[in-house]
Amino acid sequence: MRGRPHVGPPENGAEVEGEDYARVDWWGAELDGVTFTRCRFDDAGLEELVTRRCVFDSCVLTGVRMSGSRHLGTAFLSCRFDRAKLFDVTWDGCKLTGSQFPGAQLRPMTSIECDWSYAALRGADLSGLDLSGQRFREADFTDADLRESDLTGADLDRARLQGVKLRGADLRGASMDAVNWRAFELTGVRLDLVQAVQFARAHGALVAD
Repeated sequence: MRGRPHVGPPENGAEVEGEDYARVDWWGAELDGVTFTRCRFDDAGLEELVTRRCVFDSCVLTGVRMSGSRHLGTAFLSCRFDRAKLFDVTWDGCKLTGSQFPGAQLRPMTSIECDWSYAALRGADLSGLDLSGQRFREADFTDADLRESDLTGADLDRARLQGVKLRGADLRGASMDAVNWRAFELTGVRLDLVQAVQFARAHGALVAD
């Protein structure tokens, strides 16, 4: 099916499945309570889009332009954002669980109380971002850039951190159960006492109680 750039967004509360929205231009549109299942948004123009309590389930957003968009309580579940332009996006209370972001531009962005569990963020540039208190359980940060980022109080349980850049990052208070402490460099990283003990034990130190 060819893309339909002149097709407008669906009505609020609509449920859409299997539609092709390639190259649509929904600049500045507002969506409330819309559910998209297995839809495609290849190269779509979604700049300044506002979504409230929407669901994008297993959607493909390859090359999508979403700069300046705001998403409030919206879920992007197992979506693909290949080469997406996501700079200056605001995610507020969103779920991005299981979504993949290969080659996506993710900064600057604002992320508030979001759930990024199981997200694939391999090689992503997230440097300098405030990601405090958010959920990244089992997220894949392999080779990502998290330098100078604020991850205080975040849930990083079982996250994959092989080769991640962390210099200047703040991890104090972050939950890091089952993390491989040998997989990344901690020079210049701020840790709390519990994390320091976990790191020491992972490197063979005998830490007295």
